[in-house]
Amino acid sequence: MNSLLRNVGIMAHIDAGKTTATERILFYTGVNNRIGEVDDGAATMDWMEEEKERGITITAASTTCSWKGHRINIIDTPGHIDFTIEVGRSLRVLDGAIALFSGVEGVEPQSETVWRQADRYGVPRIAFVNKMDRPGADFSHCVNMIRDMLKANPVALHIPVFSDGEFAGVVDVLKGKALFFNNDKFGLEYSVTEIPEGLQEETRLAKIRIMESLAEVDDGFMESYLEGIDIEESEIKRVIRKGTLDGNILPVLCGSAFKNKCIQPLLDAIVDYLPSPIDVSPYKYWTEEGEERFFQGNREEPFSGLVFKIMNDPYVGHLAYVRVYSGELKTGDTVLNCPKSKTERIGRILILHANKREEVKKVEAGNICAIVGLKGVSTGDTLCNPDMYTAFEAIEIPSPVVSCAIAPRKKDDLKKVWLVFNKYTVEDPSLNVRLDSETGEVILSGMGELHLEIIMDRAKREHNLDMISSPPQVAYRETITKTVTSVGKYIKQSGGHGQYGHVVLQVSPVEGAEYVFENKIIGGAIPREYISSVETGIKETLEKGVILGYPLVNIKIELLDGSYHEVDSSELAFKLAASLGLKDAVKKANPVILEPIMKVDINVPNDCLGPVIGDVSSRRGRIAELGERNGFKSIASYIPLEEMFGYTTHLRSATQGRGYFNMEFFHYAPVPRYIYENLMKNREKTVTEVLYG
Repeated sequence: MNSLLRNVGIMAHIDAGKTTATERILFYTGVNNRIGEVDDGAATMDWMEEEKERGITITAASTTCSWKGHRINIIDTPGHIDFTIEVGRSLRVLDGAIALFSGVEGVEPQSETVWRQADRYGVPRIAFVNKMDRPGADFSHCVNMIRDMLKANPVALHIPVFSDGEFAGVVDVLKGKALFFNNDKFGLEYSVTEIPEGLQEETRLAKIRIMESLAEVDDGFMESYLEGIDIEESEIKRVIRKGTLDGNILPVLCGSAFKNKCIQPLLDAIVDYLPSPIDVSPYKYWTEEGEERFFQGNREEPFSGLVFKIMNDPYVGHLAYVRVYSGELKTGDTVLNCPKSKTERIGRILILHANKREEVKKVEAGNICAIVGLKGVSTGDTLCNPDMYTAFEAIEIPSPVVSCAIAPRKKDDLKKVWLVFNKYTVEDPSLNVRLDSETGEVILSGMGELHLEIIMDRAKREHNLDMISSPPQVAYRETITKTVTSVGKYIKQSGGHGQYGHVVLQVSPVEGAEYVFENKIIGGAIPREYISSVETGIKETLEKGVILGYPLVNIKIELLDGSYHEVDSSELAFKLAASLGLKDAVKKANPVILEPIMKVDINVPNDCLGPVIGDVSSRRGRIAELGERNGFKSIASYIPLEEMFGYTTHLRSATQGRGYFNMEFFHYAPVPRYIYENLMKNREKTVTEVLYG
């Protein structure tokens, strides 16, 4: 039954212990008979060689386990900002999430990023403060940071217990008991005792805070509490669950995954407080006519599902990860891929456990599975019953911000490069590969230096492709700043049948969209069959750019007028005319080059603050806010990506290895004039070298 199912993700800042916590969950639920450690490269969920080498999670891994009669599907997501799409597309299909925080660092920059992603999709959360065994761990301070920095309403259900300075267990505030874990038994055995005398008053006050928070989210509970009625634990848990699902309560637990302490209470909290698929239904979708409808998520409804991840598996081939929202899916079924308007037949259906798999004959609403062999699907595609068109909200794909030119060491491998890297772009839509038509270079674009480095490593390891690459470059954009009208004509007479295309275009700046195309032709000045060719010519020009070859964005193109020739007009002629017209219009419309501006959170010791602030200013950075975090000074700033290459090494040097930073894409902004001129010079130099050697 759906009520006994939990689809949850674990999200956190890098190195907060997500994968370690997942390993313990798999051990205590009986999936694994041993505990794999990240540092040893033996973690079940970090199965890629690149993950084992670096000790970080790169790709979201899915697994399933059981606890107290409930089935739990878990997705362990990356913490590094370069792989933010893995977090976003996982949260899009999950019903609940575990927000993991380090008991020492508390709320870190990437914690805030993933929190905002969860807010965007309205995902209910519980919190687990990990690493309570570390020196400097402070549970209360972490709870306060959650309240102040994430604007949540944390309700502490645990109080940490220390014995001889070592983290020994927790007080379960609701039960009024202490849980002490045995260090010698992998945490499998723990004792339930009375609350230590020194913690009884703190427990009493914590219980009062819980009850007061719950009274604010449930009127019936408030009446019972104010009347002094003794409320049973089951009723308290019911209201905690209600508040969690509504987003008004954040239950907070604590423990140490590495020391095998308090993972069982975390599993209990997943079952008790996070939603089942039934709790988060109905699911909104759109019909072919654009009408808004809802599925209840029942097995009896027509099938619908969302493809949230594509992966090329070396053993079974093309894998499409699918969240089933309604109905059931069986092997042999025919489904409609709505965005592509294509039908596909379902071959094998797999339930995944990291890189291992179990074949099943069918899956029902609420489940997550992988389908083998779907050829035409992409991330964000809706699959549905062919008789009932269904379109779910698409997954937001971030734009690449870093690029480098790549080439195989062996010229014969060039075709292989295209095949391999295009496969990777299907798996990871935040990655892009294209051919620069002027320089002839293959350009690889991604979310950061680490992102590109790992893709290159994978190409070498998985496909024996030895590559050379240029240093990472910024992925600039072009746009315009004023409205102009332009004429595009393509006329060619070479005896006999000629070519004729004529368009009148108006271009203007537009916010919030890559581009907008509007056909305003009245009276058949251009036949309808040529309008699509005009749009194709415009799209191709937008991709290649006009000024420096960077993609054109934030532009509206209106097709106002034109003319045609009954004999000589063709689709090619109108495509070329549109391209010529757009290029002419852009050159007249005060074009500018846009650069990505990054939001950079820097944390440094107090004695390093001045030099670091000065360095930010020298990098064309703007300081937005100064604060304190875990005894360090925190600097919230906005810095152009161009200035951030190699910053890790510089910051370590400037702070004797104590400083650290986190950055994420913020927005695009026009480059200063001197950088624009430098880009023009470099472009001319590159083209000259290609043409004349």
